[in-house]
Amino acid sequence: MRNWNIGVVGLLAVFCAGSLDARAEQARNAYRQWRVYGGGSENMHYSALNQIKRENVHQLEVAWTYDTGDAFEGSEMQCNPIVVNDVLYVTTPKLRVLALDAASGKLIWSFDPNEGKKPGQRVNRGLTYWEEGESKTIFFCFRHFICALDAKTGRLISSFGDAGHVDMRDGLGRDVTGLSISATSPGIIYKDLFIVGSSVGETLPAAPGHIRAYDARSGKLRWTFHTIPHPGEFGYETWPKDAWQYIGGANCWGGMALDEKRGLVFVPTGSASFDFYGPNRHGDNLFANSLLCLDAATGKRRWHFQVVKHDVWDRDLPAAPALVKFRSGGRVVEAVAQITKAGQIFVLERTTGKPIFPIEYRKVPASGIVGEKLAETQPLPMKPPPVARQVLTEEMLTRRTPEAHKSVLERFLKLRSNGQFEPPSLEGTIVFPGFDGGPGWGGAAFDPETGLYYVNSSEVPCVLRLVERPKLEGLSSGKDLYERHCASCHGMDLQGNPPEFPSLIKIGRKYDSDEIRSIIREGAGRMPGFASLGREPIRAVAQYLFAGEENKVALERSETSPIDLKYTHDGYNRFLDPDGYPAVKPPWGTLNTINLHKGEMVSQIPLGEHPELVAKGLRDTGSWNYGGPIVTAGGLLFIAATNYDRKFRAFDKSTGKLLWETVLPAAGNATPATYESGGRQYVVIAAGGGKRGAPSGGTYVAFALPKTDSEKQPADVDRRR
Repeated sequence: MRNWNIGVVGLLAVFCAGSLDARAEQARNAYRQWRVYGGGSENMHYSALNQIKRENVHQLEVAWTYDTGDAFEGSEMQCNPIVVNDVLYVTTPKLRVLALDAASGKLIWSFDPNEGKKPGQRVNRGLTYWEEGESKTIFFCFRHFICALDAKTGRLISSFGDAGHVDMRDGLGRDVTGLSISATSPGIIYKDLFIVGSSVGETLPAAPGHIRAYDARSGKLRWTFHTIPHPGEFGYETWPKDAWQYIGGANCWGGMALDEKRGLVFVPTGSASFDFYGPNRHGDNLFANSLLCLDAATGKRRWHFQVVKHDVWDRDLPAAPALVKFRSGGRVVEAVAQITKAGQIFVLERTTGKPIFPIEYRKVPASGIVGEKLAETQPLPMKPPPVARQVLTEEMLTRRTPEAHKSVLERFLKLRSNGQFEPPSLEGTIVFPGFDGGPGWGGAAFDPETGLYYVNSSEVPCVLRLVERPKLEGLSSGKDLYERHCASCHGMDLQGNPPEFPSLIKIGRKYDSDEIRSIIREGAGRMPGFASLGREPIRAVAQYLFAGEENKVALERSETSPIDLKYTHDGYNRFLDPDGYPAVKPPWGTLNTINLHKGEMVSQIPLGEHPELVAKGLRDTGSWNYGGPIVTAGGLLFIAATNYDRKFRAFDKSTGKLLWETVLPAAGNATPATYESGGRQYVVIAAGGGKRGAPSGGTYVAFALPKTDSEKQPADVDRRR
């Protein structure tokens, strides 16, 4: 395996201006805290703190832990903490908001938005902080509400919106009553604006994913960017003429980055709903699957780059981009680097959107599915190389055991596997890497000292298979309605695909019939609401799930509208061997280092292990990983993310050597944060687990050097800056 030692010289002399002391003090102030999701508005996942460094990282010990007490079966905790003025702000598996003392982990206050109700299975990846004079606000997205909390007390700020809330269902330009809309990733602050995207349904009906900016004081809507353009707007011609009235999605669920100096906000978007079949949205479908550069003050488009045209593979842009600066072609460039679920990295000039490295528009296959019309070409970057394998071949199938190989080979030979942009099919098409990446929502880290860019990735193939939707005519049973609207996620047999799509077998033991009806109507987690079905059809589905009854009801809306499609898919099926391991040879998860100066891969190493396979002598397989890395001036890269070994690791950022690791109470499926408090540097991670059947947890764990060392060596930043 190649190592990371490339002898890159620091470029900060090019990037920074002013005296060494002034730069050091500026860096100290900027990086003492972790005020913004991803470390800063530029989303580099970088800190200039260097008290913890290569030479002493092996001495790290647990400084404090805080058990939220909110873990439940299947729960997750994906929060990247923010740290402001020695207070650490986080969310819990039940989506309470906590303020903790950053040095001790002691609780300062707690806010519970559930108001005594049973919490749904939802996730939250972070919070947003804003201050103006003595006013200090925490913005928190819960269900379809934006909540404004007093950062000192945790109480709702009554002057914001309606007694502290703004309803995200309002102001979308069409009626979205009963549809699911929330925000898993936090918004970002520009001056007095709170700019935010949303998570919406991936099947139809679904809300549109418009980008919105709210007045941070009052909650008043200040501007909206229509990601599904309205008549007369740029990009309208890339959709059917009425698509803006019924298509959903094209939403930013992975977060944003901000160039504060230029007043530019960078917004990655996902696919249009329905994700896998689009005869009702012929055209390239701007601004789905695009990186948008918007004027942060007005929401006006400066430029865009569409990564996938007319997406039918669920190739959302999964995370906020990083705003980076490096040397290319003999000049220093300011750029934006965007990861994709397919493992590609698009590097574009920050002010124009022009590619830094060549991009080829490659001719791709046409669809054989009735009514579908795919784009003729798709963009593929020539540099940097992808961080995940791009096509699954017979030679790549698992050899873990002869039995496993035989089983997956038999299935593989019945599937279509021709790499990126192979059309969905009735027999089944391999999507590799899988529906959730490749790189995921944890995002990448960029080191401004060296120009190195770090991306973790998973490599688990999936099978995309289209099936005809059951036709509903006249009276229909709850079972018929379930199979038409729910089985694509939870399966015809109700087995689901936990944890994203839980099993519904014996759901009546967990919820009563009223609660089941409420979930069907309002949605929960990734599940959209189905209020549009009407009261009696919802009751019929609930009774089918609760008691197996197949009561017949009359439909309350037309089944011939533009959102009623001939085909759906048969679920988010991962291509696994009979023992539940990926059907492909390892590595199943990697940590990748890219030299952005040259657009070249420096190294790729396995990330994560399966303890039960290690016990059998099979090491360094890599594993599913969720959450991202951070990089520091102390020469370190910290990452948890790995799903089954529950480890938190520190690597030498230059050589890739593993310098420290520890086992967490549950998998750290989140991005860590680092900060200084009381002269001591800490690294904190949310240990929430819950992914892919791993045990759930609800503990925040902070690490630091022993206090005696801390007293001898005050926290500092890299003086070379």
